[in-house]
Amino acid sequence: MGSPQVCSGAMLQCSFGVAPGTLNVLPTNCTMAGGMPAATIMDNAPIVNIAPFGMCQSPANPMVAAATAAALGVLTPMPCIPATAAPWVPGAPTVMIGKMPALDGNCMLMCNWGGVIKINMPGQMTVLIP
Repeated sequence: MGSPQVCSGAMLQCSFGVAPGTLNVLPTNCTMAGGMPAATIMDNAPIVNIAPFGMCQSPANPMVAAATAAALGVLTPMPCIPATAAPWVPGAPTVMIGKMPALDGNCMLMCNWGGVIKINMPGQMTVLIP
């Protein structure tokens, strides 16, 4: 049994975010999955591909650290601005989209502020990756 192919509209969750976010995939590769543009491991650009997760609670985030210091040490969440520099891991090397491994439901993305972004719902359930 395979893992679902992730596409535009997938629901994401960050371990330090307070709300779910969505994945936006630009249709540059002309590959569709379930009627939506299919994602690759390189669909990791903040704001363009990765929507904010509401408020960020990571003490490693400079905005949260500054607000927490101003509140005399009480953790003070600040608006999330994803900081994702590396691609999704591990990807699905059995399926290539535009010379990049496809994104499946088991992939994770690391935020520079320590958060781990996981896929809650892949956006479609009809196309599976072996």
